[in-house]
Amino acid sequence: MSSSHAKTAVPPGPVDAPAVLLCGYGPVGRAYAERLGARGDELADAHGVRPTLAAVRVGSAQVVLRGGDAVPDRSHWAPLEPLEHVLERTGARVLVQALPSSPRARQQAAEEAGLALRRGVHVVTATKSHLLSHWRELGEAARAGRSLIRISGATGAALPTADLARTGVRGLGCRSIRACPNGTATFVLDRLAAGESLEEAVREAQVRGIAEADPSADLSGADAATKVRLLAALLWGWDPSTVHVSTEAVDEQAGREAVAAAARGLRLRAVATASADRPRTVEVRLERTVPGDPLHALTGPEKAVVYGCPDAGDITVSGGRSSPLGAALALVRDTLDVTAPRPFGFG
Repeated sequence: MSSSHAKTAVPPGPVDAPAVLLCGYGPVGRAYAERLGARGDELADAHGVRPTLAAVRVGSAQVVLRGGDAVPDRSHWAPLEPLEHVLERTGARVLVQALPSSPRARQQAAEEAGLALRRGVHVVTATKSHLLSHWRELGEAARAGRSLIRISGATGAALPTADLARTGVRGLGCRSIRACPNGTATFVLDRLAAGESLEEAVREAQVRGIAEADPSADLSGADAATKVRLLAALLWGWDPSTVHVSTEAVDEQAGREAVAAAARGLRLRAVATASADRPRTVEVRLERTVPGDPLHALTGPEKAVVYGCPDAGDITVSGGRSSPLGAALALVRDTLDVTAPRPFGFG
């Protein structure tokens, strides 16, 4: 005689729904808001947490939401209130910054992040400018408030470069960074190698949503240098504001070099480097890469970072989407990192 027993499902525990305050509602901010709204059930099932957008702020207006409501048209927004009032009204546990990385936004981003951190509110940011200028101050604010800062969106979008620098290579004796962290530069160089003009290559990158309307930071090497400055800060404790930077631009001359490199089976890459043996120095140079080099293998707008660990061996992370969605996904990942429960054991 045999019998069978139906498997009884174990009721899941309560799902936490931490309130999120979003600053900035451009392409990255909108993609982040849409992702939280569309994937709430999926995030809850997989991670035990459902981050909920409680308010959105832009330069002169804001909207406070209820129960995960969709963000309404801007005609329904209210005038901007002081940030501390909105934090109190919403009970926000995370401040997400998707502001432009511009000199004008730097002070605002720094002040808002510092205020939130001192109040015990975690900060997740894709904005770079204030990280470069206020790194030490933000760290002190986080320690005072026992809060966390996560910067994946500022260092590689969907590529988990910051996670590796912060914890992934800890204890492995990492001594160098060699990277192509700017997808626009890689995409443009490959189009130049195929015979396109610089103008044509940039226009195509913009049409595909890879390049910004103003691609000067991408093509000058400034953006790549910024990302490596931040990674070096996570790795070696450098203050990014003290780092000396030198760059080489992707320009018409680079186009001729890209064609010449391709004729020899090589690929021209804008490579950003930093070394623990040369403190507070970051360089971006155009380099002819050879087959077998992980930077040579990149295609389209892919990015890569090679962490040089003499004893453990080089550790490379590559790929990733270079787009507003990629940056938004990085913000989602970091939001989960600061809010999701950490299980015991292998979690």
